[in-house]
Amino acid sequence: MNTEEIISEHIGDSHDWHIVTWNGHPIELHLPILVWSKNTGWHAFSSSHLAEGQTYEGLHYNEKGKITEIDANGSESRPLDISITKNVCGLFMVSFITIALILYCANWYKKHPLQAPRGFVGLIELVVCYLYDNVVDSVIGGRNSVRFAPYLLTAFFFILMCNLVGLIPVFPFGMNLTGNIAVTVTLAATTFLVVNLTGTKHYWKDILWPNVPWFLKFPIPLMQVIEIVGLFTKPFSLTIRLLANIFAGHTIILSLICMIFTSVSMGVTMHRSMTVVALLFAVFMNMMELLVAFLQAFVFTTMSASYISQAQVGSEEESEIEET
Repeated sequence: MNTEEIISEHIGDSHDWHIVTWNGHPIELHLPILVWSKNTGWHAFSSSHLAEGQTYEGLHYNEKGKITEIDANGSESRPLDISITKNVCGLFMVSFITIALILYCANWYKKHPLQAPRGFVGLIELVVCYLYDNVVDSVIGGRNSVRFAPYLLTAFFFILMCNLVGLIPVFPFGMNLTGNIAVTVTLAATTFLVVNLTGTKHYWKDILWPNVPWFLKFPIPLMQVIEIVGLFTKPFSLTIRLLANIFAGHTIILSLICMIFTSVSMGVTMHRSMTVVALLFAVFMNMMELLVAFLQAFVFTTMSASYISQAQVGSEEESEIEET
């Protein structure tokens, strides 16, 4: 049993969605491949054409599982790959679930305007109110709380759903979305854009001409360089924190499960003992990962709110001046 291959298959992305192995034969959902080559143009076909090391339309998988093209000279090159992979399907699914969840709650309030919500809607209201009061309004405050609440609440529920679907091993779930650096980079980049595109003039003044002794900013812009570097360390911290926690959790759980099968050659007694130990630790880690799923969504939202708050320095004063 190749433990490394099993773990890599789960935590990595792929053009095929493995469902189950039946009688030694894998049952997979072949996803569409869409690539563009500078030599041969666009290619669109099912990933089943590249199964078992096959070559189709001059394209094949390399040793790292990436699609490469073989030109007339026999050399390989990487075409532009915008295929619908397993993680892309997972992102579509999570987006649909998140939108459906919000619309369901909004529709309930529209039909019951004078009733206090219960059950699922009541739970969502509890979470939203807690996040708004203790994160958004507490950290940002003022009029900006209402302004940035939609983004922060959307980010929380989206990340939470991504984390939760990764803990459900049965098809069509089990994706490692927030354990994929492309997803976490995109989420962090979104916060980066929100922070810096809405930053006030006071915020940019503190970055480009901070209130420090002049020799620290002229003629050598030492403080400006430090502040600009700080702009990019913030999304970097968001990326790595979310990625590392989810990635590590999935890897540990899979390693524990694989212990059951790798201990077969150790004898009956040892195998049974290791099976019990592995299952107990796997259940414990799943419970921990359930907590981490909520915690990391909360941490990402809180840190994003903190960065947004720093960029809104002086915004209340500017609004008062405009009104007068």
